Amino acid sequence: MMAEADGGELHGIGARLRAAREKRGLTLLQAAERLHLDARTVQALEAGDFAALGADVYVRGHLRRYAEAVGESPEQLQQLYTDSARAARPDLTRIPRAEAEKRGSRVLLSALLLVVGCAVAGALWWLLTLPGEKAHPLPADHTPSADAAHGVAPAETGSTAKPPTSAPRPQTPGATPQARLDLDFSATSWVQVSDGEGRHLLHGLIEAGSTRSLTGSPPLLVVLGNAPAVRLRLDGQAVSPGPLVRRDGSAHLLIDATGRVSAAAPRLAHGD
Repeated sequence: MMAEADGGELHGIGARLRAAREKRGLTLLQAAERLHLDARTVQALEAGDFAALGADVYVRGHLRRYAEAVGESPEQLQQLYTDSARAARPDLTRIPRAEAEKRGSRVLLSALLLVVGCAVAGALWWLLTLPGEKAHPLPADHTPSADAAHGVAPAETGSTAKPPTSAPRPQTPGATPQARLDLDFSATSWVQVSDGEGRHLLHGLIEAGSTRSLTGSPPLLVVLGNAPAVRLRLDGQAVSPGPLVRRDGSAHLLIDATGRVSAAAPRLAHGD
């Protein structure tokens, strides 16, 4: 009965989101574009498949932003999600004490038998290999005088041979320069970062108080959902989006190797 109730609440959240989206005349792809999310993430929200969205903080962030975008109540949906998550947790107080103690004793016995078995196997191996060990005498002509006759200097007693040091490896000419981008989050923000070679360096909802350090080939494409809450530094130098922040707080930036910031082209800002 609990599983049925939980499933009903979860699917009820998704049904309300889908109904609100359709009421506003938005397709699933249009909603994903407005939220800067993958279509699969929006589909998982409407299907109530919150396990596919990762940690609890990401689920709550997606629910809040989706509800605000389609005119639903974020507080009601958050409460439904909280109730369903609380009901899904097992009641550990109902586990019989005797059964837990019996299970623990079995684990302890198994571990003890494993330790004893390893000790017995080690003792047998030592007894079988000890008689077969024999000293290997040096060849008769391997004497200090023979070494001197062949021009070989005798090794010094107690000295430790040192391997030859190798020169530092030179940097490959023509290698693509790399830049380091540091991000500090004073509030929760959605972020996507790609480098000049098209590699995705960061993608998702980052919570307040977090920091990220990325390395890639400039120029770096940075898309922020809450730009005022994110502080950027390129190779230790502060980078400010300035007037490129939009009215809704988002920003689509292109940062070159010198730290100069410009507006990203529409196709680049959407990951094309």
